[in-house]
Amino acid sequence: MAFLSNRRRRARLVLELDDAALSRLLKSLQATAGAIATTDLYMAQISRFLDQSRADWDRRTHQLSVLAYRLSESHGPRAWATREPRNVSALVLSAWAQLERGRSRGRLEDAAGIADRCLRAAELAPEDPTPWVVLLGLSRLECRRQPEVFGLWNEVLTRDRWNREAYLSMLRYLGPEEMGSRIQVLDFVDAVRARTPANAPCAATELTAQVLQYHSVLTRGGVEALMARNHWSHASAAQALTRAAHSWAQPGFFHHAAALADLNLLAYALMAAERRGEARPVFEAINGTVAAWPWSVGGDPVSEFEKARNRSRTGV
Repeated sequence: MAFLSNRRRRARLVLELDDAALSRLLKSLQATAGAIATTDLYMAQISRFLDQSRADWDRRTHQLSVLAYRLSESHGPRAWATREPRNVSALVLSAWAQLERGRSRGRLEDAAGIADRCLRAAELAPEDPTPWVVLLGLSRLECRRQPEVFGLWNEVLTRDRWNREAYLSMLRYLGPEEMGSRIQVLDFVDAVRARTPANAPCAATELTAQVLQYHSVLTRGGVEALMARNHWSHASAAQALTRAAHSWAQPGFFHHAAALADLNLLAYALMAAERRGEARPVFEAINGTVAAWPWSVGGDPVSEFEKARNRSRTGV
Protein backbone atom coordinates (compact mmCIF):
# COMPACT_ATOMS: atom_id res chain seq x y z
CA MET A 1 0.00 0.00 0.00
CA ALA A 2 1.36 3.39 -0.99
CA PHE A 3 0.88 5.87 1.85
CA LEU A 4 0.67 9.48 0.81
CA SER A 5 2.91 12.28 2.00
CA ASN A 6 2.62 13.69 5.50
CA ARG A 7 1.25 16.97 4.17
CA ARG A 8 -2.39 17.19 5.22
CA ARG A 9 -4.83 16.94 2.34
CA ARG A 10 -8.44 17.97 2.11
CA ALA A 11 -10.69 15.02 2.83
CA ARG A 12 -12.43 13.46 -0.15
CA LEU A 13 -14.50 10.34 -0.69
CA VAL A 14 -12.53 7.94 -2.89
CA LEU A 15 -14.09 4.56 -3.68
CA GLU A 16 -10.95 3.34 -5.42
CA LEU A 17 -8.83 4.33 -2.37
CA ASP A 18 -5.16 4.53 -3.41
CA ASP A 19 -5.50 2.46 -6.60
CA ALA A 20 -4.19 5.06 -9.06
CA ALA A 21 -4.73 2.85 -12.12
CA LEU A 22 -8.36 2.27 -11.16
CA SER A 23 -8.82 5.99 -10.62
CA ARG A 24 -7.51 6.72 -14.12
CA LEU A 25 -9.84 4.10 -15.60
CA LEU A 26 -12.90 5.55 -13.87
CA LYS A 27 -12.04 9.02 -15.16
CA SER A 28 -11.53 7.64 -18.66
CA LEU A 29 -14.87 5.80 -18.58
CA GLN A 30 -16.59 9.00 -17.49
CA ALA A 31 -14.92 10.97 -20.28
CA THR A 32 -16.01 8.49 -22.99
CA ALA A 33 -19.54 7.98 -21.68
CA GLY A 34 -21.15 9.97 -24.49
CA ALA A 35 -18.82 8.95 -27.29
CA ILE A 36 -19.76 7.10 -30.46
CA ALA A 37 -19.17 3.34 -30.14
CA THR A 38 -19.14 3.73 -26.37
CA THR A 39 -19.60 0.00 -25.75
CA ASP A 40 -16.52 -0.86 -27.81
CA LEU A 41 -14.42 1.72 -25.95
CA TYR A 42 -15.89 0.58 -22.65
CA MET A 43 -15.13 -3.09 -23.26
CA ALA A 44 -11.60 -2.44 -24.49
CA GLN A 45 -10.66 -0.22 -21.55
CA ILE A 46 -12.07 -2.42 -18.80
CA SER A 47 -10.92 -5.69 -20.34
CA ARG A 48 -7.36 -4.44 -20.74
CA PHE A 49 -7.37 -3.07 -17.19
CA LEU A 50 -8.73 -6.20 -15.48
CA ASP A 51 -6.37 -8.46 -17.40
CA GLN A 52 -3.52 -6.81 -15.51
CA SER A 53 -4.79 -7.94 -12.09
CA ARG A 54 -5.55 -11.58 -12.89
CA ALA A 55 -2.63 -12.81 -10.79
CA ASP A 56 -3.64 -10.73 -7.75
CA TRP A 57 -7.02 -11.89 -6.47
CA ASP A 58 -7.14 -9.32 -3.69
CA ARG A 59 -6.57 -6.45 -6.11
CA ARG A 60 -8.95 -7.93 -8.70
CA THR A 61 -11.73 -8.32 -6.12
CA HIS A 62 -11.32 -4.70 -5.02
CA GLN A 63 -11.29 -3.38 -8.58
CA LEU A 64 -14.33 -5.38 -9.65
CA SER A 65 -16.26 -4.31 -6.54
CA VAL A 66 -15.59 -0.62 -7.22
CA LEU A 67 -16.40 -0.93 -10.92
CA ALA A 68 -19.61 -2.82 -10.14
CA TYR A 69 -20.73 -0.14 -7.71
CA ARG A 70 -19.88 2.74 -10.03
CA LEU A 71 -21.46 1.08 -13.08
CA SER A 72 -24.49 -0.46 -11.38
CA GLU A 73 -26.89 1.85 -13.23
CA SER A 74 -25.08 1.60 -16.57
CA HIS A 75 -26.11 -0.66 -19.44
CA GLY A 76 -22.43 -1.25 -20.21
CA PRO A 77 -21.69 -4.33 -18.06
CA ARG A 78 -24.66 -6.29 -19.39
CA ALA A 79 -23.93 -5.24 -22.98
CA TRP A 80 -20.34 -6.38 -22.61
CA ALA A 81 -21.35 -9.77 -21.16
CA THR A 82 -23.88 -10.23 -23.96
CA ARG A 83 -21.31 -9.49 -26.66
CA GLU A 84 -18.56 -11.59 -25.03
CA PRO A 85 -20.34 -14.47 -23.25
CA ARG A 86 -17.06 -16.32 -22.63
CA ASN A 87 -15.20 -13.35 -21.15
CA VAL A 88 -14.84 -14.02 -17.41
CA SER A 89 -14.34 -10.36 -16.48
CA ALA A 90 -17.43 -9.35 -18.46
CA LEU A 91 -19.57 -12.04 -16.83
CA VAL A 92 -18.45 -11.23 -13.29
CA LEU A 93 -18.70 -7.46 -13.70
CA SER A 94 -22.18 -7.75 -15.20
CA ALA A 95 -23.38 -10.02 -12.38
CA TRP A 96 -21.80 -7.88 -9.67
CA ALA A 97 -23.18 -4.62 -11.10
CA GLN A 98 -26.67 -6.12 -11.17
CA LEU A 99 -26.24 -7.32 -7.60
CA GLU A 100 -25.23 -3.80 -6.52
CA ARG A 101 -28.27 -2.38 -8.30
CA GLY A 102 -30.46 -4.87 -6.45
CA ARG A 103 -28.97 -3.87 -3.12
CA SER A 104 -29.57 -0.18 -3.73
CA ARG A 105 -33.15 -0.75 -4.89
CA GLY A 106 -34.01 -3.36 -2.30
CA ARG A 107 -34.95 -5.96 -4.90
CA LEU A 108 -33.27 -8.15 -7.49
CA GLU A 109 -34.45 -7.98 -11.08
CA ASP A 110 -32.94 -11.28 -12.25
CA ALA A 111 -31.34 -13.38 -9.52
CA ALA A 112 -31.23 -16.42 -11.80
CA GLY A 113 -29.37 -14.41 -14.44
CA ILE A 114 -26.79 -13.25 -11.88
CA ALA A 115 -26.21 -16.82 -10.71
CA ASP A 116 -25.97 -18.11 -14.28
CA ARG A 117 -23.31 -15.58 -15.27
CA CYS A 118 -21.29 -16.37 -12.13
CA LEU A 119 -21.44 -20.12 -12.71
CA ARG A 120 -20.40 -19.70 -16.33
CA ALA A 121 -17.48 -17.53 -15.22
CA ALA A 122 -16.50 -20.10 -12.59
CA GLU A 123 -16.52 -22.84 -15.24
CA LEU A 124 -14.37 -20.77 -17.60
CA ALA A 125 -11.89 -19.75 -14.86
CA PRO A 126 -11.95 -22.37 -12.08
CA GLU A 127 -9.14 -20.62 -10.19
CA ASP A 128 -10.90 -17.23 -9.98
CA PRO A 129 -12.61 -16.48 -6.62
CA THR A 130 -14.62 -13.48 -7.84
CA PRO A 131 -17.60 -15.40 -9.32
CA TRP A 132 -17.99 -17.08 -5.93
CA VAL A 133 -17.70 -13.74 -4.12
CA VAL A 134 -20.67 -12.48 -6.14
CA LEU A 135 -22.63 -15.69 -5.53
CA LEU A 136 -21.96 -15.25 -1.80
CA GLY A 137 -23.37 -11.71 -1.97
CA LEU A 138 -26.37 -12.96 -3.90
CA SER A 139 -27.08 -15.67 -1.32
CA ARG A 140 -27.05 -13.03 1.43
CA LEU A 141 -29.51 -10.83 -0.40
CA GLU A 142 -31.78 -13.83 -0.95
CA CYS A 143 -31.46 -14.87 2.73
CA ARG A 144 -30.32 -18.37 1.83
CA ARG A 145 -29.82 -21.04 4.50
CA GLN A 146 -26.48 -21.23 6.28
CA PRO A 147 -25.19 -24.54 4.84
CA GLU A 148 -25.50 -23.14 1.32
CA VAL A 149 -23.88 -19.84 2.25
CA PHE A 150 -20.99 -21.49 4.07
CA GLY A 151 -20.49 -23.68 1.01
CA LEU A 152 -20.08 -20.60 -1.19
CA TRP A 153 -17.77 -18.99 1.35
CA ASN A 154 -15.56 -22.08 1.30
CA GLU A 155 -15.44 -21.92 -2.50
CA VAL A 156 -14.00 -18.41 -2.23
CA LEU A 157 -11.46 -19.41 0.42
CA THR A 158 -10.31 -22.40 -1.61
CA ARG A 159 -9.18 -19.92 -4.26
CA ASP A 160 -8.21 -16.90 -2.12
CA ARG A 161 -7.57 -17.83 1.51
CA TRP A 162 -7.88 -14.34 3.02
CA ASN A 163 -10.41 -12.73 0.68
CA ARG A 164 -11.50 -9.57 2.49
CA GLU A 165 -14.86 -9.25 0.76
CA ALA A 166 -15.82 -12.82 1.63
CA TYR A 167 -14.93 -12.54 5.32
CA LEU A 168 -16.79 -9.26 5.77
CA SER A 169 -19.77 -10.63 3.86
CA MET A 170 -19.95 -13.67 6.13
CA LEU A 171 -19.59 -11.48 9.20
CA ARG A 172 -22.69 -9.50 8.27
CA TYR A 173 -24.61 -12.58 7.19
CA LEU A 174 -24.01 -14.22 10.58
CA GLY A 175 -25.20 -11.14 12.47
CA PRO A 176 -28.64 -10.87 14.06
CA GLU A 177 -29.70 -8.32 11.41
CA GLU A 178 -29.47 -11.03 8.74
CA MET A 179 -29.53 -14.80 9.26
CA GLY A 180 -27.53 -15.36 12.43
CA SER A 181 -27.05 -14.24 16.00
CA ARG A 182 -24.63 -12.40 18.23
CA ILE A 183 -23.25 -15.74 19.45
CA GLN A 184 -22.51 -16.84 15.90
CA VAL A 185 -20.67 -13.59 15.25
CA LEU A 186 -18.52 -14.10 18.34
CA ASP A 187 -17.70 -17.68 17.34
CA PHE A 188 -16.86 -16.59 13.80
CA VAL A 189 -14.61 -13.75 14.97
CA ASP A 190 -12.80 -16.00 17.46
CA ALA A 191 -12.10 -18.54 14.73
CA VAL A 192 -10.90 -15.89 12.28
CA ARG A 193 -8.62 -14.24 14.84
CA ALA A 194 -7.04 -17.57 15.77
CA ARG A 195 -5.97 -18.46 12.24
CA THR A 196 -5.53 -15.18 10.36
CA PRO A 197 -2.16 -13.42 9.90
CA ALA A 198 -2.17 -9.97 11.50
CA ASN A 199 -1.65 -8.23 8.15
CA ALA A 200 -3.95 -10.37 6.00
CA PRO A 201 -6.51 -8.64 3.75
CA CYS A 202 -9.28 -9.87 6.08
CA ALA A 203 -7.53 -8.65 9.24
CA ALA A 204 -10.22 -6.04 9.89
CA THR A 205 -12.93 -8.68 10.45
CA GLU A 206 -12.65 -8.53 14.24
CA LEU A 207 -12.68 -4.72 14.47
CA THR A 208 -15.53 -4.55 11.96
CA ALA A 209 -17.55 -6.81 14.24
CA GLN A 210 -16.87 -4.48 17.17
CA VAL A 211 -17.93 -1.41 15.19
CA LEU A 212 -21.12 -3.17 14.07
CA GLN A 213 -21.89 -4.04 17.69
CA TYR A 214 -21.21 -0.42 18.69
CA HIS A 215 -23.64 0.73 15.99
CA SER A 216 -26.29 -1.68 17.24
CA VAL A 217 -26.09 0.02 20.64
CA LEU A 218 -26.35 3.47 19.05
CA THR A 219 -29.49 2.51 17.12
CA ARG A 220 -31.33 1.57 20.31
CA GLY A 221 -31.51 5.26 21.21
CA GLY A 222 -32.18 6.71 24.62
CA VAL A 223 -29.81 6.17 27.50
CA GLU A 224 -28.12 3.20 25.81
CA ALA A 225 -27.10 5.36 22.86
CA LEU A 226 -25.77 8.04 25.18
CA MET A 227 -23.61 5.45 26.90
CA ALA A 228 -22.55 3.68 23.69
CA ARG A 229 -18.91 4.72 24.09
CA ASN A 230 -18.74 2.33 27.05
CA HIS A 231 -18.71 -0.46 24.47
CA TRP A 232 -15.03 0.29 23.87
CA SER A 233 -14.17 -0.28 27.54
CA HIS A 234 -15.24 -3.94 27.34
CA ALA A 235 -12.25 -6.25 27.24
CA SER A 236 -12.92 -7.76 23.81
CA ALA A 237 -13.49 -4.38 22.15
CA ALA A 238 -10.54 -2.68 23.88
CA GLN A 239 -8.18 -5.54 23.03
CA ALA A 240 -9.25 -5.62 19.37
CA LEU A 241 -8.72 -1.88 19.12
CA THR A 242 -5.33 -2.03 20.84
CA ARG A 243 -4.09 -4.79 18.54
CA ALA A 244 -5.08 -2.80 15.47
CA ALA A 245 -3.74 0.52 16.77
CA HIS A 246 -0.39 -1.06 17.55
CA SER A 247 0.45 -2.00 13.97
CA TRP A 248 -2.01 -1.12 11.21
CA ALA A 249 -0.77 2.41 10.51
CA GLN A 250 2.89 1.42 10.40
CA PRO A 251 4.33 1.97 6.90
CA GLY A 252 4.52 -1.31 5.02
CA PHE A 253 2.41 -3.30 7.47
CA PHE A 254 -0.60 -3.62 5.16
CA HIS A 255 -0.31 -4.39 1.46
CA HIS A 256 -3.85 -5.26 0.44
CA ALA A 257 -5.98 -3.16 -1.90
CA ALA A 258 -8.48 -1.95 0.70
CA ALA A 259 -5.92 -1.10 3.38
CA LEU A 260 -7.01 2.54 3.48
CA ALA A 261 -10.60 1.45 4.15
CA ASP A 262 -9.35 -0.54 7.14
CA LEU A 263 -7.41 2.48 8.41
CA ASN A 264 -10.61 4.54 8.13
CA LEU A 265 -12.31 1.90 10.27
CA LEU A 266 -9.51 2.09 12.83
CA ALA A 267 -9.57 5.90 12.99
CA TYR A 268 -13.34 5.84 13.45
CA ALA A 269 -13.17 3.26 16.26
CA LEU A 270 -10.34 5.06 18.07
CA MET A 271 -12.32 8.30 18.03
CA ALA A 272 -15.47 6.52 19.20
CA ALA A 273 -13.41 5.16 22.09
CA GLU A 274 -11.96 8.62 22.81
CA ARG A 275 -8.43 7.37 22.13
CA ARG A 276 -7.54 10.53 20.24
CA GLY A 277 -3.79 10.41 20.67
CA GLU A 278 -3.68 6.99 19.00
CA ALA A 279 -6.00 8.19 16.24
CA ARG A 280 -3.75 11.05 15.12
CA PRO A 281 -1.09 8.94 13.35
CA VAL A 282 -3.85 6.88 11.73
CA PHE A 283 -5.41 10.03 10.27
CA GLU A 284 -1.96 11.06 9.05
CA ALA A 285 -1.54 7.74 7.27
CA ILE A 286 -4.99 8.05 5.68
CA ASN A 287 -4.18 11.62 4.57
CA GLY A 288 -7.71 12.56 3.57
CA THR A 289 -8.75 9.46 1.59
CA VAL A 290 -12.21 8.79 3.03
CA ALA A 291 -13.99 5.44 2.88
CA ALA A 292 -17.77 5.86 3.07
CA TRP A 293 -18.29 3.31 5.84
CA PRO A 294 -18.32 3.65 8.82
CA TRP A 295 -18.30 7.48 8.67
CA SER A 296 -21.63 7.51 6.79
CA VAL A 297 -23.41 6.14 9.87
CA GLY A 298 -23.16 9.60 11.46
CA GLY A 299 -24.07 11.60 8.34
CA ASP A 300 -22.06 12.81 5.37
CA PRO A 301 -18.88 10.69 5.48
CA VAL A 302 -16.49 13.46 4.43
CA SER A 303 -17.91 15.87 6.97
CA GLU A 304 -17.83 13.24 9.73
CA PHE A 305 -14.25 12.34 8.84
CA GLU A 306 -13.14 15.98 8.93
CA LYS A 307 -14.78 16.60 12.29
CA ALA A 308 -13.15 13.52 13.77
CA ARG A 309 -9.74 14.38 12.31
CA ASN A 310 -9.96 17.91 13.73
CA ARG A 311 -10.95 16.56 17.13
CA SER A 312 -8.00 14.17 17.10
CA ARG A 313 -5.64 17.11 16.52
CA THR A 314 -7.13 19.65 18.90
CA GLY A 315 -8.37 17.39 21.66
CA VAL A 316 -11.72 19.25 21.66
